[in-house]
Amino acid sequence: MREIQAADLTKAVRDLCIDANYNLPEDVVQCFRDSLEIEESDTGKAIFNELLENAEIARTEKVPYCQDTGFAILYVDLGQDVHVVGGDFNQALEEGVRQGYADGYLRKSIVRHGLDRKNTGDNTPCLSHVHLVPGERVEITIVPKGGGSENMSRINMMKPSDGKEGVKDFVVETIREAGPNPCPPLVVGVGIGGTFDYCAYLAKKAIFRGIGTRSSKPIDRELEEELLELCNNLGIGPAGYGGRITVLDVHVESFPCHIASLPVAVNTQCHAARHKTVTL
Repeated sequence: MREIQAADLTKAVRDLCIDANYNLPEDVVQCFRDSLEIEESDTGKAIFNELLENAEIARTEKVPYCQDTGFAILYVDLGQDVHVVGGDFNQALEEGVRQGYADGYLRKSIVRHGLDRKNTGDNTPCLSHVHLVPGERVEITIVPKGGGSENMSRINMMKPSDGKEGVKDFVVETIREAGPNPCPPLVVGVGIGGTFDYCAYLAKKAIFRGIGTRSSKPIDRELEEELLELCNNLGIGPAGYGGRITVLDVHVESFPCHIASLPVAVNTQCHAARHKTVTL
């Protein structure tokens, strides 16, 4: 049994909050470079150059890449042979977010209730998904999720008879209706199966898979490739000004579902596809 101090969890989360908001993942930056070569629109090319410049400024000057520093969403793989000591596990995660958003001068974007809209003042509470896994390690991934792209996400409890074509139509129509609102070019996460809530979880989880990676499931891998082409045929383009690259990538995550159901969720992620991981 390995002991991990709650204070070490707090520091790890604090550092992740700052790192994720200052430094875009290299796979995202490389995709900007690759897309610059593919984009057919002069305006689109200019936007990709600006995105690359913005990423470099954020990295070198240690400032947030985007003013919307997001809802802190944590995915934690907790080794079953780990014993957290010196404090409460969940409070340690919350304190890490609290410190990270204060020390990194990150915008506090969380309100205590959807109707009274009073800001909590420290970007807590966070959302944490904790999974018990074999071993003695703790792996934490943070996804700071911006509101603009999140607002364009959709869920649909489809009929099994809608099949693959129905799923494709739903995803493409979601991106078409979103237009420029989620700040394209996008990373699109698609969750298929499970239940009403679980397909949304799958779609959110899909957005931080590395750009250019494909599902290990043949049916999902084929769907990813088809959806990427269909979405980029919409002509929305970078920042919605028209062009070839509306979507940087599409990732599909799937799970078994009930014989009477076909749950499908689409989670849209803006070009600021921020995610960082640390292992303790």
